Amino acid sequence: MHFLHELGPVIKQSLTITLFVLSMMLIIEYFNVFSRGKWGKNLKTSTWKQILLAAVLGVIPGCLGAYTAVSLYIHNVIGTAALATAMIATSGDEAFFMFSVIPDTALIIQGSIFLIAIITGFIVSIFIKKNQQSVINQEKHLEVHTDEAQCFCFSWGSIAANFKNISLLRVLLLLILPATLIFIIFFNGHEHGDHFEFLSMPDMEHSHPEWIRYTFIAVLSISILMIITVNDHFLSHHIRDHIIKKHFVRILAWTFFTLLILNFINHYLDLEQIIGDNIYIILVVAVLVGIIPESGPHLFFLLLFASGALPLSILLANSIVQDGHGSLPLLAESRKGFFLIKGINLLVGLIVGITGILMGI
Repeated sequence: MHFLHELGPVIKQSLTITLFVLSMMLIIEYFNVFSRGKWGKNLKTSTWKQILLAAVLGVIPGCLGAYTAVSLYIHNVIGTAALATAMIATSGDEAFFMFSVIPDTALIIQGSIFLIAIITGFIVSIFIKKNQQSVINQEKHLEVHTDEAQCFCFSWGSIAANFKNISLLRVLLLLILPATLIFIIFFNGHEHGDHFEFLSMPDMEHSHPEWIRYTFIAVLSISILMIITVNDHFLSHHIRDHIIKKHFVRILAWTFFTLLILNFINHYLDLEQIIGDNIYIILVVAVLVGIIPESGPHLFFLLLFASGALPLSILLANSIVQDGHGSLPLLAESRKGFFLIKGINLLVGLIVGITGILMGI
């Protein structure tokens, strides 16, 4: 009965996290299209510049930066060292999850793996020269439009036109997002006695609720501004077809079932004791799960950390190895390259994880 009683909070928490993650994905998608995908046009033939660019691409939340790095690698623009840098720096969609549930710690993790990625890149560059792989046709994973004027999304003059023949999708988004923002601002205070608590997150030892609240307010505000200003093409192609159709159900499902499993386990098992007695086994499991080129399985380690059951060193090791969907196009084009990069990341993840455990982190 206790387990069924927890179902309501789990649903609320899943919806809250999913909405936050999708709002952040909207912002990243917007700036990618706004820049017309020109992440690395001015890259010169310099190993250290490649590594720095790759680290910046990797640390961008989501898979867009990682996709770009893989594309540059396949087209012989960057080498193996730079690609390893990008894949260590990226956490895929899990970066969105981290910023939604542990925003303060997420900054520490992102900053740490950014530095670790750069150091690793320079070490790898000593042993592996720039990859001379020939050009390979690749699947187009990232939608960018360099010639179409319709994808220049930000235009104050187009706002009136957007509302003259407003689409159903824009109406729904402008009902849901502002309503959510109003509830969070006015009905989600510290006291829950007479308030309807809309912003529902799991119990977290490593986070500050106000941090989450202010971050959510900022992200939703930016998202609303974008919904008002973007054209119908962006709404239908990038928001509906990409973010909603490709990500919404998957993110909601992974979040819901992970939270449900953790609630069940926490009710019957002492996770902190189990993990504490098998810390190195958990580390090995965390880095091995990181090999999976999928966003979702890693959420388990994030929520364990957020609940206080997992040390930071394990989450950091998992974040180093895993890259969400970022390595999928690499796996499709070069299995040798995929396993080489994953091998480097696995080694770095284990070293960082063991070091962190020994230091008590």
